[in-house]
Amino acid sequence: MSLSEAKNNHDPGEADLSDIAIEDVGAASVDKNDRARALASFKRDDRVFYWLTRLSALCVLAILGGIILTLIVGAWPAMRTFGFEFLWTQRWAPQLKPEPILGALGPLYGTMLTSFLAMLIAVPVGLGIAIFLTELCPQTLRHPISLAIELLAGVPSIIYGMWGFFVLGPFLADTFQPAMIATFQHIPVLNSIFAGPPSYLSLFNASLVLAIMILPFITAISREVFNTVPPMLKESAYGLGCTTWEVMRHVVIPYTRVGVVGGIMLALGRALGETMAVTFIIGNSFRISSSLFAPGTTISAAIASEFAESDGLHQSSLILLGLLLFVLTLFVLTAARLLLMRLERREGVAS
Repeated sequence: MSLSEAKNNHDPGEADLSDIAIEDVGAASVDKNDRARALASFKRDDRVFYWLTRLSALCVLAILGGIILTLIVGAWPAMRTFGFEFLWTQRWAPQLKPEPILGALGPLYGTMLTSFLAMLIAVPVGLGIAIFLTELCPQTLRHPISLAIELLAGVPSIIYGMWGFFVLGPFLADTFQPAMIATFQHIPVLNSIFAGPPSYLSLFNASLVLAIMILPFITAISREVFNTVPPMLKESAYGLGCTTWEVMRHVVIPYTRVGVVGGIMLALGRALGETMAVTFIIGNSFRISSSLFAPGTTISAAIASEFAESDGLHQSSLILLGLLLFVLTLFVLTAARLLLMRLERREGVAS
């Protein structure tokens, strides 16, 4: 049989099957190549995403390092001139000749005292508001009160300062401060803490405005973490006959204490660095007084009020104050982080 006859006598079905087999092999090869290209594209995109996120994290470290380096360079003349005596020197005389006398004790004292008093006022009030919103507040009032808290957090600090200067300061000087002075004037220690005369500008006024400013942060964060408590835990406690106070004390607070502490430390960081509101109402006096009703200053207020007109050693001292505030804030945040880690570790051991 010739070759042409063999081709003519070949079964058409067999030819179709071989063509289909060849096409399947070709399609499989194409699919394999497509998958390889897609996999290479995914790996490339993932690599690009990895480096973008890594560079973002490194940018944060670079910015932080740049800020620290800038502060150290700017503060170096004051550090070299005054040394460690800068920390415990109270006098602030930048115009003194032939060389000024500058010390950070007054601003450091005012910063820590106002922040402490603000936290002393804001923490119990903020936690009380959060407990009321999550456990006791009627549904019709819950949204308006929550909205008011959020609006307080969005008010600019200079508005708080103006309100404190024009409204709160006169009210405290005319009503609250005279009453406190008269009440404690014959009690040792307290008569020096609440000594007169009444003043529109004082450490206490600044602390009260700071407390109002950080109150929304404590309330909002505490409310959110309180809402994460499983309802079953609270219902079980109520079923055992616990009161609302006992449920909050023995169930809700222990369950959410890590988040609550984090919110409190965030508010403390805000209080330490607040500038404009404090500058309006603290009095900007570098003299240390035992009375809460006396004028004072903070690090941020001192920088804001004097930096524009400073030069030379005076300006370097203000930059050194900024470096001290940076170190103080870093110390507070580090201590907060260590506390949170300790609480988390304790909870892990207990579970």
